Amino acid sequence: MTTTTANELERIRERFILHWGEMGQLWGINRTMAQIHALLFISTEALSANDLMDELQISRGNVSMALRELIAWGIVTRIHIKGERREYYTTEKDVWKMFRIIARERKRREVDPTIEVLRQSMTELNDISDDSVGKYEREQLKQLLDFFETGIKVYENLDSQTPTSVLKLLGKSLNLKGLTGMMM
Repeated sequence: MTTTTANELERIRERFILHWGEMGQLWGINRTMAQIHALLFISTEALSANDLMDELQISRGNVSMALRELIAWGIVTRIHIKGERREYYTTEKDVWKMFRIIARERKRREVDPTIEVLRQSMTELNDISDDSVGKYEREQLKQLLDFFETGIKVYENLDSQTPTSVLKLLGKSLNLKGLTGMMM
């Protein structure tokens, strides 16, 4: 690889990592966490915490906290390399699997608690003996609960599908070499 090509590749990698970090913030995810995920995603080999620190110019503590959270999300895996004392990290490389892991975790962390609060609120509103009290609130929360529960059914249906069937459902015909028939 020529120096010009290597520089161009480095510029592209850096742009992607920075953008993924910015997008992560918009999605409610720590920028450093998103940047580490991006770097692991585009790296051909597993990286150590030191590699991540050097590449992203961030502190050991920041790397450590972000890795713990990414592992908790289920999108980063700690691996051991024979003969190495350091731990290495990698991420899911299949974008379909990665999306499913992230969607499942966001559902668990964000949607499930919201549905629980809505259900609890509906129960409490229905326990009020005077039907005229809280009528508007009951109607609004019922609509919101119905919307969230419908969303969960759609999510569960999509989560049970293969990438090929999801794309067919969307009317897409993309080349899915290597993905056809793969179950998630």
